[in-house]
Amino acid sequence: MAGGLLALLDDVAALTKVAAASLDDVAGQAVKAGSKAMGAVIDDAAVTPKYMRGFHPSRELPIVWRITKGSLRNKLLILLPAGLLLSAFAPWLIAPLLMLGGFYLCFEGAEKVVHAVAPHAVEHAARAHETVDPAHLEEKKAKGAIKTDFILSAEIMTIALAAIPESAFWMEAATLALIAVGITALVYGAVALIVKADDMGLAMAKHGRLGVTRAAGRGIVKGMPGFLKALMVVGTAAMLWVGGSIVVHSLEEMGVAGPAHLIHAVAAAVAHPLPEGLHAAGEWGVTALIDGVLGLCIGLALIPVVARVVEPLFGLFGGAGAGE
Repeated sequence: MAGGLLALLDDVAALTKVAAASLDDVAGQAVKAGSKAMGAVIDDAAVTPKYMRGFHPSRELPIVWRITKGSLRNKLLILLPAGLLLSAFAPWLIAPLLMLGGFYLCFEGAEKVVHAVAPHAVEHAARAHETVDPAHLEEKKAKGAIKTDFILSAEIMTIALAAIPESAFWMEAATLALIAVGITALVYGAVALIVKADDMGLAMAKHGRLGVTRAAGRGIVKGMPGFLKALMVVGTAAMLWVGGSIVVHSLEEMGVAGPAHLIHAVAAAVAHPLPEGLHAAGEWGVTALIDGVLGLCIGLALIPVVARVVEPLFGLFGGAGAGE
């Protein structure tokens, strides 16, 4: 009987080791796959704070929480099952879907660049759609943020799925779920800190016991507008870089390897004269720059296509809902 108990304990210990190793594998795969989607994550964190503009500070965190819940629903209830079905039954669709996502990121990034060049037209258009009812405006902006999150989350989950090594179904599901929760917490935790940073700085400036605390508070308040602008620039650059690289990588996965080989050759040639320790960094920087320029060119080419073809089609099939 004692021998049987010891054998059972040995089995439990062995199973525990296997489970722990599996959890380590899931965490490791989640980190690696999630890192591939960092460009889209940065853009998600950079885009979301704009939806907080115009609201009383007391409403900012409730809106962030509402968007966070919508993001988790997007990822866990819709995108994760869809991604697993794709991986199981139509893996050949992943590269074309990634390319579509890359086109979207290029378009959005290029549109932001155009808006930065002609801000007055954008502000006028934005004012034309605003409403004076705070509750209606909050509802509208929260829904808009969740829709934007769905598109960016689809891109993040597709990139992550493509980066996960072929493994058991439950392993892919657990890895994607961990990525979904982790990235959502990272993005909207950062968003909450960003939108409340000025309030925190103001409180420090007014109520800080030490002079250095009050000075730091004033610095935060003064620095936040510039920080938000810089964040938008970084988000736009990341969007163009990631979009361009996704298009190039997707073409390579679909058998069109010429652009990827050409970019690699140019980056290697430019990085060659650098000191040996800087070769990898130089090659990465040149590749990212080329991908970003390519993403901008693709996005600029897509802007008239979206305006003249895609939006009219949405209006045609969307009916009354399209105009709301």
